Amino acid sequence: MAAQALSLLREVSRLEAPLEELRALQSVLQSVPLSELREQAAELRLGPLFSLINGNHREQTTLCVSILERLLQALEPVHVARNLRVDLQRGLTHPNDSVKILTLSQVRRIVENSDAVTEILNNAELLKQIVYCIGGENLSVAKAAIKSLSRISLTQAGLEALFESNLLDDLKSVMETNDIVRYRVYELIVEISSVSPESLNYCTTSGLVTQLLRELTGEDVLVRATCIEMVTSLAYTHHGRQYLAQEGVIDQISNIIVGADSDPFSSFYLPGFVKFFGNLAIMDSPQQICERYPVFVEKVFEMTESQDPTMIGIAVDTIGILGSNVEGKQVLQKTGTRFECLLMRIGYQAKNASTELKIRCLDAISSLFYLPPEQQTDDLLRMTESWFSSLSRDPLELFRGISNQPFLELHCAALRVFTAIANQPWAQKLMFNSPGFVEYVMDRSVEHDKASKDAKYELVKALANSKTIAEIFGNPNYLRLRTYLSEGPYYVKPISTTAVEGAE
Repeated sequence: MAAQALSLLREVSRLEAPLEELRALQSVLQSVPLSELREQAAELRLGPLFSLINGNHREQTTLCVSILERLLQALEPVHVARNLRVDLQRGLTHPNDSVKILTLSQVRRIVENSDAVTEILNNAELLKQIVYCIGGENLSVAKAAIKSLSRISLTQAGLEALFESNLLDDLKSVMETNDIVRYRVYELIVEISSVSPESLNYCTTSGLVTQLLRELTGEDVLVRATCIEMVTSLAYTHHGRQYLAQEGVIDQISNIIVGADSDPFSSFYLPGFVKFFGNLAIMDSPQQICERYPVFVEKVFEMTESQDPTMIGIAVDTIGILGSNVEGKQVLQKTGTRFECLLMRIGYQAKNASTELKIRCLDAISSLFYLPPEQQTDDLLRMTESWFSSLSRDPLELFRGISNQPFLELHCAALRVFTAIANQPWAQKLMFNSPGFVEYVMDRSVEHDKASKDAKYELVKALANSKTIAEIFGNPNYLRLRTYLSEGPYYVKPISTTAVEGAE
């Protein structure tokens, strides 16, 4: 089959408009193993295909792209970089986006290969064309270009090529295309900055990080909303957080939240700013962040009382993030009755809000109430039990009612709440004393799909692996849980059949 493909490839090179031959070649290549093509790599002459791609015939271009996608996989990245340099450059300026995507996929292969990447670093024109692909209308082309440049920047030589040459001017020039393209460049800069302190230093020296931060704290509320997402990404790294703190950016964001009450347009950027602090708290220290920036906690509590479901959702998500570790739980506990009232509101929303907000509330509750066995001190268990009673008059029945609703995501979210509290003795007593609850846990017929079966299995596993379950549920129920666990999530009880004499 590989020989037939080579024969057709040679035939294609001799014709001016070889549509039939291209169709035949495409068909043959689909059944040729890549290993066979690699054996014949030395015989592959791709120049004619690249020449045909540059014609104005749409079907011809489409066929050539499809064929080249297959054939190029048979060639080593080093070979592509050295022998198809001109074709790669032309591909990046081709009017057809599928050709650009094909070319950028090869660029990606090259930059991921340590032997081949230097070929690109030494090709200033090709690098320039990759940068200009960020400014194209097609998002897939832009994303592919960003990925390639981000990968190039993982090496010292790559950082120097991007930031200590004319390429930086090209990057700044591309930014001027429009707002969307400017944000794409910021996205690239944040990706590179997140790799290491040295990478961040290159990016700050370029002036582009400073420009991003200036826009973040500027007067345009829509720009703020976009920029805070990128700054949050930078804050996921320790060196990124250090830089933001040193530059006073975190203090500035806090001050903007303080002034949000008098800004009629604050709803555009406030959710992103609150999420920023929520992530900051969980990555560093909830106590330190909440003590240094009390406006953050205050704003989250305020937002849960909002009439705007978007604001409530962000506040609930943030509470879930903040309370996902013990230090965060203790910070929330210190707010006393305010947090009890907040829990009551979350319980109300879990019952009455839209499906999407219900799920977010349930996920936040799961995060707040989970306590690993090694952290289950008497004080913390009393705290979670007290919190649980604040959610509603009968929280267990509330979540059981939600789990019985005919919505898969709601059902699974309610099961996750049960799983979160399943290893805590007070919750096990509630479950055991709730009529029919133990049977509900054991009943496989309630779950009809994989996601539900998996969620129920996690609940059974959490109960069965608890050291207190045998004492609280009793040995017979404990053994039933162990049996469920050993049978796995998808076990189906065999239906016994009785043979009747004389039946056909």
